Amino acid sequence: MKHVDGCFLIKPEDLHWRLSNLMRIPNADFLERTKSENLGARLWRYAPNTAGTLHKHVRAEEFYFVLEGVGRMRVGEQTLTVPKYGGVLVGPNELRQVFNDTAAEVLWLILGAPEELELLSGDFDKSLIYPTDPRQLPKELTGVTWPPSG
Repeated sequence: MKHVDGCFLIKPEDLHWRLSNLMRIPNADFLERTKSENLGARLWRYAPNTAGTLHKHVRAEEFYFVLEGVGRMRVGEQTLTVPKYGGVLVGPNELRQVFNDTAAEVLWLILGAPEELELLSGDFDKSLIYPTDPRQLPKELTGVTWPPSG
């Protein structure tokens, strides 16, 4: 793993927002311009009645921090409610999924380390991070159709 030289200032106007591949959640990668191989950091905007993927990691620990709203997530069989400015640290082998069953948008900052760069290549065993259907919704969103088709 190479370390970053110097420092990088990232301003809001530098962020590129995009929809995630599987679940269509808007997110912005803070570190894509730094090329960090040690740390991942993204903002995620969850509208009401949405969910991210159900997944785990090979090596990376992730820290989930709520910037706006009240966060909801499942870790294993446990459902957590995370208040604004609250956070959750999740180890690599734990299945986790962020979702929003509230009436307001929720903004999360999610940090992960070490960055699992091999997962970005597209040539990896997806069952390592998706041991079950990554699009399944938590019981709190029963009856919701997500992600949108198309």
